[in-house]
Amino acid sequence: MVKETKKKNVTTPDRDELAETIAASLNTLFKSKGDKIAFFLDGSEETPMDLDDFISTGNTILDLAISNRPNGGIAVGRITELTGLEGSGKSLLGASLIKHTQLKGGFGVLIDTETATNREFLKAQGVDLTKLFVVNTNCLEEIFDSIVHIIEKVRSVPEDKKKLVTIVVDSVAGASTKKEILADFEKDGYATDKAIIISKAMRKITEILGRQRIALVFTNQLRQKLNAPAFSDPWTTSGGKGIAFHASTRLRLSNVGNIKDKDGEVIGTTVKAKIIKNRLGPPQREAEFDVYFDRGIDDYPSWLSVMKENGLIKQSGAWYVYDDNGTESKFQSKDFMAFVEEDAERKERIYHRICEAVIMKYKTNDKDFDLFQREDSVTED
Repeated sequence: MVKETKKKNVTTPDRDELAETIAASLNTLFKSKGDKIAFFLDGSEETPMDLDDFISTGNTILDLAISNRPNGGIAVGRITELTGLEGSGKSLLGASLIKHTQLKGGFGVLIDTETATNREFLKAQGVDLTKLFVVNTNCLEEIFDSIVHIIEKVRSVPEDKKKLVTIVVDSVAGASTKKEILADFEKDGYATDKAIIISKAMRKITEILGRQRIALVFTNQLRQKLNAPAFSDPWTTSGGKGIAFHASTRLRLSNVGNIKDKDGEVIGTTVKAKIIKNRLGPPQREAEFDVYFDRGIDDYPSWLSVMKENGLIKQSGAWYVYDDNGTESKFQSKDFMAFVEEDAERKERIYHRICEAVIMKYKTNDKDFDLFQREDSVTED
């Protein structure tokens, strides 16, 4: 017997009656909160844990690596942390996330703790400055008060409740506590106030964020661990473990090479993004992409690299050959973007082949569950 559900037009097996009764009673008990707190994940109802809204980073391969699904990226309603040394592309990736939020009809908020926002830099990344406002403060308490205020304002207006918003805090390392701002420059022992405030704020923000179409992004600078054991991770971040614990995704960015023009002038960098933590898909994956100083992320070179790595394209000297269902096309790497863009249907086919190669397939444990049920049945007999 199955139950028909109209909400998502799916059929699901009958739920355990006792579990359903207890879940309903919990929702009644905490009705004063205004939102349900107990959910079934059988697909018949919307839950705060659902992952169906993503914002692109600007690089297709990184989007797939993070979300492990087509048309992914960072998750809306979740916390993302971008870490790296200086000049590794953290601010640029934050700007790219704001740009792609705007392309989906939303707006961006940039909380600038370093008074380092550059209008020309943002415009070069494709950011629409009419759909972005900047909050200039380096006070940690004011940063979190601002974040909560934005969430509450979006939530309070019914017609704007589904508005897509990305908040980028750039950066955590540049933020200070009220106590620290008012103090002098003398060394004053263990500076734990910052970590305590962040941990408290994360516990408050994580729950309310999950029910909104709001993505919260922190950039944070890597710092070297003193006396780190051999072969351990030599890097840590400012502000304790609060953000690291509550973030659904943590990326570590590093500059792995320079891009030069024919005259030898550096015009860009190649950035490697490693997924240190991931609640959306498999962690420890990596993606490399090119960044040009005058325009931002160049997406297509990473397409070509993944196609070569997975045998989706053949190379003969400076030429590449792509077999599109029996039709072969020949081109050089400098012409790859034009080759992809000239045929929308072919572009979609290439994208799906990349998805097939990159996305990890989860293995189900149905056989183990069936075996458990059989063994339980034998015990009862």
